[in-house]
Amino acid sequence: MPTSSYMPKDDSGKADLLDHVAATLPKYVVTLDISAEDLASHQADAVAFRYGLNLHNYAQSYHHNCTAFKNQLRDGGTDATLWPIPPLLPEPIPPIVKSGIITRFSLFVTRLKAHKNYSPAIGQDLQVIGSAYIIDPSTWKPVLSSLVQAGHPTVVWTKGKASAIEIWVDRNDGNGFVFLIIHTEPNTPDPAPLPPPGTSVVWKYKAIYRYHDEQVGEWSDVLSVVVGG
Repeated sequence: MPTSSYMPKDDSGKADLLDHVAATLPKYVVTLDISAEDLASHQADAVAFRYGLNLHNYAQSYHHNCTAFKNQLRDGGTDATLWPIPPLLPEPIPPIVKSGIITRFSLFVTRLKAHKNYSPAIGQDLQVIGSAYIIDPSTWKPVLSSLVQAGHPTVVWTKGKASAIEIWVDRNDGNGFVFLIIHTEPNTPDPAPLPPPGTSVVWKYKAIYRYHDEQVGEWSDVLSVVVGG
């Protein structure tokens, strides 16, 4: 069963993970042969990243205050008595560390997972195992939109977990929907000849996702595009 990445996408989540591993790692120094140097390095990284994140938040808050103060000077309001005071670096200031904290952490976790004594239980305790998710292609349904490039329509879609998309087209010529293309990457231009100059016609598109070379899920809603010559 596939799993999502254990690494949070946002910086706050990353800081929380670094803090958790720094606090939990000491119990596994013997089991996973973690050196005192590696332990100290990770703990320093966690402290530094948390401090850097806090500095960023302080700076954002100061920026907000400066903007409000500037707008007040410009537009009026309650008279200000003091200029916004820049934040001071909070104490204690941790030692600076080398750049690349998350890359360094990811390599460290990979090394831990390769250790002969590593187990999923340890991974769960350290929170370095992603959560399992179920792929259910039967629920997939493409959502189509369009844009026009050089007069030709392009069918816009997203891939998600699908392998490809299968698109059919009805050119309003009496043939109904006919197969257009199987495409593995968004988006899909339609290079078919345009109607004669001065005329227009409605072309319709529908699509279904493919997974492991088979149709899966539901057909999309029909997309109608006015095409002119």
